Amino acid sequence: MGNSTCFFAVLLLSFPILSCSYWWFMSQVYDLDAQVMCNRAALVKDQKRFCEEYPDIAISIGKGAKLGVQECQKQLKDELWNCSTVARDVSVFGKVPRKASQETAFIYAITSSGVVHEITKACARGVLRNCACNNTQLAEGTGFEWGGCNDNIEYGLKYASKFIDSREKREHDIRAKINLHNNLVGRQAVKSYMRLVCKCHGISASCSYRTCLRTLGPFGTVGGHLYNKYLNATKVTVHQGRNQLIAADGKYPGKLLEDDLWFLEESPDYCVPNNNTGSLGTTGRRCHKTAPGPGNCRILCCGRGYNTLQVREEYECSCKFYWCCRVKCNTCRRMVDSYFCR
Repeated sequence: MGNSTCFFAVLLLSFPILSCSYWWFMSQVYDLDAQVMCNRAALVKDQKRFCEEYPDIAISIGKGAKLGVQECQKQLKDELWNCSTVARDVSVFGKVPRKASQETAFIYAITSSGVVHEITKACARGVLRNCACNNTQLAEGTGFEWGGCNDNIEYGLKYASKFIDSREKREHDIRAKINLHNNLVGRQAVKSYMRLVCKCHGISASCSYRTCLRTLGPFGTVGGHLYNKYLNATKVTVHQGRNQLIAADGKYPGKLLEDDLWFLEESPDYCVPNNNTGSLGTTGRRCHKTAPGPGNCRILCCGRGYNTLQVREEYECSCKFYWCCRVKCNTCRRMVDSYFCR
């Protein structure tokens, strides 16, 4: 990278980044009235107007944000930053999203996908206004008939984008462009994991013909897909001459793939607490003594070692099958060794 490009990148990063999606706070208060929920979150004007026009969808957005946060914590449970949240903090994730790191890219993608998933589900349940059945018959229908009502993923994509992206579209900086991209990757992941569900018809379940429809796949599958993209996210920089984003690492020299997650800055040190970055450190985290990869005590404890404690664990035992069709188990207890980072 030339000196002028390096100077441009340093100059870019020296300015405060304004594109912070505080709509995530809706995940904490979605059980309130839509207007109260939206007033408590730090929303931009267009998002507040959305809440007034579509209060039913706004509730689904709050639920979808919660779904995304929970999946984030599930997928990153063994990483140095485990998607920790800060109670009563309007940004939900504290200071972590201020840095355009891999973790922030994952936050944008997983919460955006959660909103699409929840809006689409709410539409299928018939609890949203103006949400029609999707009767589109796709070309893959060979060998069966389309029957029933497809989950209206296009409805979910439309309104998730309309709400979430409105903050980023107010800004014209590089960070906003990256945020918009990662939002899109999250939304498209939900669409790519739609599945075909079929029902057999005929005498004595002969399945002489089938009727099928397309429905949402399990959200955990979407989460796992986005987690893999998080692990392989692409660092980007700005090509000064063309004023556009290019890959900064050697994975794809100069080329960006549209279905990758993008990040701008290296992750901070999550091993130790740091008020400036929002890192809570890993002291006290439970680790795995022998498991390879993330969660391993050597990696998660950052070389500080770990303490071994005996913990009482409950498990099902003496299970019996009763005809028909029930299984009854006793609850047993045992002491097991558990390991916690120093």
